[in-house]
Amino acid sequence: MAGPARSEPAGPVAPRGRRHVGRAANAPPGDAAIIEASIEVMAAHGYHGTSVRDIALRAGLSPAALYHHFPSKQAVLATIMERGIEALLARTSAALGAAGDDPADRLRALVEVQVLFHLEDQRGTLLGTSELRALEEPVRTPHLAKRHAQQRFFDTVVREGVERGVFRTPLPDEAARAIVVMCTGVAAWFSDKGPVGRPEMVERYQRLALDMVGARDS
Repeated sequence: MAGPARSEPAGPVAPRGRRHVGRAANAPPGDAAIIEASIEVMAAHGYHGTSVRDIALRAGLSPAALYHHFPSKQAVLATIMERGIEALLARTSAALGAAGDDPADRLRALVEVQVLFHLEDQRGTLLGTSELRALEEPVRTPHLAKRHAQQRFFDTVVREGVERGVFRTPLPDEAARAIVVMCTGVAAWFSDKGPVGRPEMVERYQRLALDMVGARDS
């Protein structure tokens, strides 16, 4: 997900279950089909290049039937964005809770979640980055606050590592932002057909993140 500006931090943004983006356990089948179709069409043509009719046709519905599920194309985009960031925040919080007190372990946990989350549905997460600009109020401001909260997980862990002498970077905030951008960016290029699998990619990015913060004995 190009690197985000400080005011629009990296974060996802695609709702997803383990198999596919639209199969969230709490999503009615109609909503799931529409979300899947929206991601497919918007990923190909962009938010502004996609019409409600395009989404409806891809979902196998009439435009009128789609409006029974979502009042507008903007509501579909907002749902995709919100489900994605809320899922990422929940996973990140859980991973930190299980990671213990060591800053290096906590940073490894953050990197693992960020990388794997953005590889679950690469089109969806790329859409979430590229079309953040299309998200409108009243959803936009609270959504950005959630993205900032995700960035703060990284900021806090890196700063605490520096304060405890475990990390030696003189630029903790910049390092934390760079790590998020790096981990989020895997969605743009990773392929399961490549020579490196997802577990090894996580390990490599954990190594890179620890190097970036100047971890001792990392």
